Amino acid sequence: MGLAKVFSAAVVGLDAYPVEVEVDISNGLPSFTIVGLPDKAIEESKERVRSAIRNSGVEFPMKRITVNLAPADIKKEGPAYDLAIALGILAASELILPIEQNLLFVGELALNGNLRHVNGVLAIASSLSKSFKEIILPEINRDEAAIVKNIIIRPVANLKDLIFYFKKEKSLARYYKKFKIQTQEKSENDFAYIKGQEQAKRALEIAAAGGHNVIFSGSPGAGKTLLARSMPSILPSMIDEEVLEVTKIYSVAGLLPPDQPLVGLRPFRAPHHTTSSVALVGGGTYPRPGEITLAHRGVLFMDEFPEFPRSVLEALRQPLEDGIVTVSRAQGSLQFPAKFILVAAQNPCPCGYLGDTVKSCICTPQQIMRYQKRVSGPLLDRIDIHIEVPRLKYEKISDESIGEGSLDIKKRVEKARNIQQKRLKKINAEMTARELKKYCGLDEVSKKLLASAVNQFHLSVRQYTRVLKVSRTIADLENSPNIKTSHIAEALQYRPKEQNMY
Repeated sequence: MGLAKVFSAAVVGLDAYPVEVEVDISNGLPSFTIVGLPDKAIEESKERVRSAIRNSGVEFPMKRITVNLAPADIKKEGPAYDLAIALGILAASELILPIEQNLLFVGELALNGNLRHVNGVLAIASSLSKSFKEIILPEINRDEAAIVKNIIIRPVANLKDLIFYFKKEKSLARYYKKFKIQTQEKSENDFAYIKGQEQAKRALEIAAAGGHNVIFSGSPGAGKTLLARSMPSILPSMIDEEVLEVTKIYSVAGLLPPDQPLVGLRPFRAPHHTTSSVALVGGGTYPRPGEITLAHRGVLFMDEFPEFPRSVLEALRQPLEDGIVTVSRAQGSLQFPAKFILVAAQNPCPCGYLGDTVKSCICTPQQIMRYQKRVSGPLLDRIDIHIEVPRLKYEKISDESIGEGSLDIKKRVEKARNIQQKRLKKINAEMTARELKKYCGLDEVSKKLLASAVNQFHLSVRQYTRVLKVSRTIADLENSPNIKTSHIAEALQYRPKEQNMY
């Protein structure tokens, strides 16, 4: 009986760090103790490990067993340490050969010794590939881990196979796989089948090209939700770096489909208006990504925008400005990426028919004011494009002609994005003040137009810069090296409008 050390890993945020699983077996009354700030799932691993070892044909040592998870001052969670604990006990009992220190083990054990899926394998493999030579993990996680090329992947089905491997009685094959990134040729929500709403479709094209946030306002049934759900169909395909970013997020959140280890399509998240701020922003005792992080590099659609709790809406301010969200807890602070396009939809009043050409509004001025105040001015200020979606007339609804399809619009969007990548290495919505001054120069006529708009419409500094960014995107869509007066004029149409209560 003696001491053994095996390495596992803990996921914190979207990164991972190594955890030393130290196992000491000594004479004394039979006991099994785990120390090192384990959570309930790790405490319960004692029963899983004991049963898995017995059901793998090995006698469990009836000795005094102490397991330490180091570093001991960081809270550990989840069942991913089961495999490392079991192997540590077997190595300390000299039932298998000593384990090399450059091997990493993750996996949850079933009572019969089979290995089950664990979350965050991509984050573990990518973060620790420089520190470890090999990672041994459940077969179900093998495709996810194989995305990382500079670490050896050895998948295993059960503990018994691993025992034979460390007795030199069986080999474990190294796993390789080439991945093809999933693409979407056709979308269920194609722009070709959206009746009318040319201005709204144009606004979405600009938003997709420059990464700008959009808010739709209009009567119920005007097509706001359909427009928003069609947005992903015109977004450019993700590059390899973006695919890995998004896949890592979904791996940590446990949302990767088992048959598709790579997230190749841009995310589209549509949380219900009863969503809490923790679910939206992320958090919990052990912080996990929220909806805005799950929408990273994609679209966050918030329907019935004013119906969301005020605290939830105000939590959007920092992510919309910075592209990251900081979650602070007693154990420390974590940062999650949150570069998404916000598409919001709202009615102009509680009944929804304020300003409608057919139905009359039945709300009182007080009700309208209270409803419109649910979304604060500073939050609306952070939304680049404001569009009113009018009710469609019968002629538009019954028109059977097919409009311009999403693929054609997507090609223009991709060309505009390529221009931005060459110029900035990022999209226009992410321009800094210095980049704005450098790349958004105006001629004298455009300056006069913008100066007149600032004075007449009382634009804030933030609104002024957003008009410039939208103008730059419109110019990119036209492949124009300079911002023209027509680009400024169109961008001004999308500014926030004064709320009308009567």
